[in-house]
Amino acid sequence: MSEELIENIRNFSIVAHIDHGKSTLADRLIQATGTLTDREMVEQVLDSMDIERERGITIKAQTVRLNYRAQDGKDYVLNLMDTPGHVDFAYEVSRSLAACEGSLLVVDASQGVEAQTLANVYHAIDANHELVPVLNKIDLPAAEPDRIKQQIEDVIGIDASEAVPISAKTGLNIDQVLEAIVTRLPPPKGDRNAPLKALLVDSWYDAYLGVVVLVRIFDGTLKKGQRVKMIGTNAQYEVDRLGVFRPKMQNIAELGPGEIGFITASIKEVADTRVGDTITDDRKNNSVQPLPGFKPAQPVVFCGLFPVDAANFEDLRAAMGKLRLNDASFSFEMESSAALGFGFRCGFLGLLHLEIIQERLEREFNLDLIATAPSVIYKINMTDGSQIELHNPVDMPDVVKIASIEEPWIRATILTPDDYLGSILKLCQERRGIQVDLNYVGKRAMVQYDLPLNEVVFDFYDRLKSVSKGYASFDYHLTDYREGDLVKMQILVNAEPVDALSMLVHRDRAESRGRAMCEKLKDLIPQHMFVIPIQAAIGAKIIARETIRALRKDVTAKCYGGDITRKRKLLEKQKEGKKKMRQFGKVDIPQEAFIAALKVDG
Repeated sequence: MSEELIENIRNFSIVAHIDHGKSTLADRLIQATGTLTDREMVEQVLDSMDIERERGITIKAQTVRLNYRAQDGKDYVLNLMDTPGHVDFAYEVSRSLAACEGSLLVVDASQGVEAQTLANVYHAIDANHELVPVLNKIDLPAAEPDRIKQQIEDVIGIDASEAVPISAKTGLNIDQVLEAIVTRLPPPKGDRNAPLKALLVDSWYDAYLGVVVLVRIFDGTLKKGQRVKMIGTNAQYEVDRLGVFRPKMQNIAELGPGEIGFITASIKEVADTRVGDTITDDRKNNSVQPLPGFKPAQPVVFCGLFPVDAANFEDLRAAMGKLRLNDASFSFEMESSAALGFGFRCGFLGLLHLEIIQERLEREFNLDLIATAPSVIYKINMTDGSQIELHNPVDMPDVVKIASIEEPWIRATILTPDDYLGSILKLCQERRGIQVDLNYVGKRAMVQYDLPLNEVVFDFYDRLKSVSKGYASFDYHLTDYREGDLVKMQILVNAEPVDALSMLVHRDRAESRGRAMCEKLKDLIPQHMFVIPIQAAIGAKIIARETIRALRKDVTAKCYGGDITRKRKLLEKQKEGKKKMRQFGKVDIPQEAFIAALKVDG
């Protein structure tokens, strides 16, 4: 692309909360620019996975190149990045935003600004984006465009007087959005003759092409057959093909400054292409500085995944290997459990990521899985001065050797209608939260809390939605590690510890959590021929207990009359048998008991 035409490129992304119409707006823009014919159009055209379509969320960032003739008669190239909205994928979002110069801020004209809108807007402002506010769903009877414009100004602090009112569903005012992109967003900058400098925005695995890498060129040009180097991994490749998405792949001869496209280079694994890395020429004298902001993906939540049927272990191993090809942020290693057999300890970016991976394994590979309680990474300071990271409560070292335990904390932002504020504050207090800020925007409260992550991964989100009848929105980011009075709680069934149910809990909450789990297991484990005690223990101290009564066979049924001593003799014999049975008997814990017990909340 020649020098004068870099002025005619616009790179932009769409920033919005879940369900505010981001993917629908992308569909309308694709349609309005004639990129796809009406016959080729489907809803959520950029969401390629079934899960994305069903849940109405974007999991992988997608891009599409649109050609648009503006009212000034010039032809523009618009590169649209459709980014994930969920907090788990915040790093991907920040990289996608780094590849653009501007954003469309889409806000639902009936619901207003939500927590995720705020989080992603701050990402966009950090990336020095020009923002164009867009009010969606103005055709709804509940829409209040003037109030929402005021809210955008109050909460986010940007001028919303020229916000574009649209309906992405009906296509109302889409032409105004296209004109706003062209007139209000800045063109990219870049030097065509400088050494190649490109940002690796995303990558995914294709069965035929190997790894497909999405790149944004900042300086220089990229051609087929060129040798390139990834600065972060120091790996060299030769470019096999390069092209752009319209939304189908279309090969082109070269990519110049400001353009967004894809390359393939016989790369075998997604893990070799790290999101946020810098791509440059593979030349000896090349002294290109890497682009700022690169960091490897760090798992935050860990949990064990086990096949329900032990015979499916090899299938699970193969399925995880295939998923890892496509998602480098997902990590796993083998582990075994006395109760559940062989499985894998997996690391995820967050709870939604965990849910999606589990669902994909069950759907795409036809597996039945059990997930253990999600846990976070704890830092354990030992008495000898060393520090270890603990992913699995089962591996916790001897208490005598531990000086202190540090746990990760998050800063949570919750936006809620005023009516539910009391119950949300109570919920945060219960979860050991520390209130940082509370202010009002109209009839809605915005609360900021510092919370321990292990209190959030359990079922905080479900509880928040139920106490606020679904109206509260929640967003968070990790802040730091803080020392906590944490203890390892074990569940004993018939005096045997069940390692799948071990967890680290705060000492103050251990008793209530333990009691709740024992009560739950009492209902879930079927009766046996002998008495089964279920206990929650911290070290040697039992903090809660429930007892499952024995099934009783009537051994005296065959005694007709006669002396009472005959009956007593039979009952004594039965008692001895039960005692012996309890010593050697094995308790069968059904699989659904694990799943249900792990969802309990104390």
